[in-house]
Amino acid sequence: MLQPIQPYIYNNMYTQTYQTQPATVYMPASIQMPSGQRNHILVDPVKVDRFVKQKEKALPAIANTLSVSNNEAEITENLYILDRMIENGTQGADKLYPILSRFNNTNSPNIQTFLAGIYRKIQVPDAFGPLVAMLIRNSINPPQSNFDPNEEVGGAILAYISDRFRD
Repeated sequence: MLQPIQPYIYNNMYTQTYQTQPATVYMPASIQMPSGQRNHILVDPVKVDRFVKQKEKALPAIANTLSVSNNEAEITENLYILDRMIENGTQGADKLYPILSRFNNTNSPNIQTFLAGIYRKIQVPDAFGPLVAMLIRNSINPPQSNFDPNEEVGGAILAYISDRFRD
């Protein structure tokens, strides 16, 4: 059973958070997807910071959500949090590749962008082929979005190639 934690107000929006275990915090999706003239997501910085500070302890919660969710906003938010965790030095994100790979064939430009950014950072060899396939699919059928996910997908492919020749 979820136990309430202290509620907080963010951007004039009341948010109730819940604690499932001492090391893992679950909060309802608090992301605003790109729309209109805004080509980026808006997330709850308090929520993101809670996960990022937990480092490796938060990976199971992220993995659980990503393994079961079919909600684009929730998936995008969790990929963003995972990306920030990796940037903050969280170890073990590469072990989540089997879960992340379920999104390799997505047509969502939001998910593609964050997935490619994560792959660029964790450099799992198995992710190279899906990145190339994603770029080809997007070239044949360009995503209808107010931003181009191919910038991140192409950048991730170049990072793989660059790192390969550097070794």
